[in-house]
Amino acid sequence: MNLPLLRLKSGCDRRLRAGHLWVYSNEVDIAHSPLKQFAAGDLVLLEDSRGKPLASAYVNPNTLISARILNRNYRQAIGPKFLERRLRSALDLRETLFDEPFYRLVYGESDGLPGLVIDRYGDVLVAQFNTAGMERMQESVLAALQSLLQPRVVVLRNDSAARQIEGLETYTRVALGTLDDTVLMRENNSEFAVPVLDGQKTGWFYDHRLNRLAMQRLAPGRRVLDVFSYTGGWGVQAATAGASEVLMVDSSHSALELATGNAARNNCEERCAVREGNAQQIMKELYQEGSRFDLVVLDPPAFIKRRKDGGKGLAGYHRINELAMRLVEPGGFLISTSCSMHLPREGLMDVVRSSARRLEREVRIVGQGHQGPDHPIHPAIAETAYLKTLFCQVFTH
Repeated sequence: MNLPLLRLKSGCDRRLRAGHLWVYSNEVDIAHSPLKQFAAGDLVLLEDSRGKPLASAYVNPNTLISARILNRNYRQAIGPKFLERRLRSALDLRETLFDEPFYRLVYGESDGLPGLVIDRYGDVLVAQFNTAGMERMQESVLAALQSLLQPRVVVLRNDSAARQIEGLETYTRVALGTLDDTVLMRENNSEFAVPVLDGQKTGWFYDHRLNRLAMQRLAPGRRVLDVFSYTGGWGVQAATAGASEVLMVDSSHSALELATGNAARNNCEERCAVREGNAQQIMKELYQEGSRFDLVVLDPPAFIKRRKDGGKGLAGYHRINELAMRLVEPGGFLISTSCSMHLPREGLMDVVRSSARRLEREVRIVGQGHQGPDHPIHPAIAETAYLKTLFCQVFTH
């Protein structure tokens, strides 16, 4: 396979030889291989400073991550057969792990397809091509998916912020078949309508599947508050597990409409209510009203999307955890989560600890959760391990 060469500076191959897949722009020997000679998405042969081949990769000269490794077997062509093998490997893993076809089918770098995310909802696939290199391969990926799974519908949710960084246009369109509105899926013995065309991300968050399953052990007979509820993933599953009452809070009217419909779909609407508005404001109002809950779930969006947002985002995590603790009955439970990659697990632990001390509460951690196995962690790429969940019991003095 004859590809243009991208040469690294001396010593910049160590991290890659240890397993990482990303090349940063300041690691490229631009005197030998100027980045400006490449177009975004070009395939290249990556070599060390001595000219020894390392891997095939694709390049974007305009971004901080200037290249992403595709295959260390650089003699192997990057084409339809390569993509089909990688997709087959991803599918085999999910079919081993799950009994039903509802999962994240491809998780980027962890599945050897950097920049690609695909969620499966039965015979409906929702894909995100988040990099210029993967965008170049879109037709071949779609053809491979058709060969492997014969999906009824394929939706392209190419509307992520990552595409803007890559210099790509953002759009959502149905690439195969027809789709009017939501699709149905099942998780932990509950059924949900998922807004794949206009919901958050691809419409659902499969990463919390096992954490929601663990939550179900705490829910029976308890009064539950689900904050940042979206379409009811936590709240509805608490109700189906036997919660006596569930209140779901979100700022999105359309998400709460779906949450209400999902409660009805699972025959638990009489025990489920919704409240629309700013989460922090509603938690304050609930406290002032004297409302207390046996179980509070906090599943906020990422407050720390970039490292420089750390201070402001950390303050946000403190605020919502303190508000939530005020609403927990003594001896009740708080499930506190963070999907911010820049907040490490020990950081979330410290948020819970310090929030409890400020309120003169005692907390014990009775469980911890991670992202599900359809979001496998690449051991050399810390960014692939992002989800933290703490199951806490809260006491007053």
